[in-house]
Amino acid sequence: MSETDFQGYILDELSVGQTEALVREITEDRIQRFAEASDDFNPVHMDEAYASRTAYRGRIAHGLLSASFVSAVVGTRLPGPGSIYLQQTVAFHKPVRIGDQVTARVTVIDIDQASARVTLKTECLVDGEPVLDGEAVIRVPRKRRNRD
Repeated sequence: MSETDFQGYILDELSVGQTEALVREITEDRIQRFAEASDDFNPVHMDEAYASRTAYRGRIAHGLLSASFVSAVVGTRLPGPGSIYLQQTVAFHKPVRIGDQVTARVTVIDIDQASARVTLKTECLVDGEPVLDGEAVIRVPRKRRNRD
């Protein structure tokens, strides 16, 4: 089954401890496209001369660019297609720079059968060090839907 054929997990297929992840490189192009999509052209992300005079001593990626990789895991892998974000907390710990490989990982930490919601530990790491973490609450389908 290809990734595009994956229909996502339904509630009864999930278990506490289940984990999925993806790795994405931070590139100049990703930063530019994220700035365009979000309208966030803060010079700390876009202008090396400006950013070099900040506490970060150079450009850093948008924090929400890394957080968006968590959304990609939720929407495509765990729980996957059909799941709906209800809530997300996030704490940022370290800056992410062009060339960094970001590992976005989600882990099921609680399943509420009555409400069809799961709570996920969410995190992004660079070189094994956390750059952000938090929790997400996701509504998960109880049964499969046809993709017609």
